[in-house]
Amino acid sequence: MNINIKVYLHSKGTNFLQSGSFPVPNTDFKKDPDQTAAIAAYKWVQQIKSNYAASKDFRIDQVIYNEDIDITELVIKVRSII
Repeated sequence: MNINIKVYLHSKGTNFLQSGSFPVPNTDFKKDPDQTAAIAAYKWVQQIKSNYAASKDFRIDQVIYNEDIDITELVIKVRSII
């Protein structure tokens, strides 16, 4: 199954948006959709961070999946479990 994710980030004094569609395990999504989406989003944010050589002021401002479900706090918490 695919979910759509939008991440609003800040780096190098600039706010920017990245969005995309990502595959997630169907069984995981059925058990806990928000947590599954948060893990996918966190992994993607880490890719963005390394690809764009993010600065010290890098931060996650907001993460939304499937148009209107805000998982910002979950994504921030995911770093402690991955």
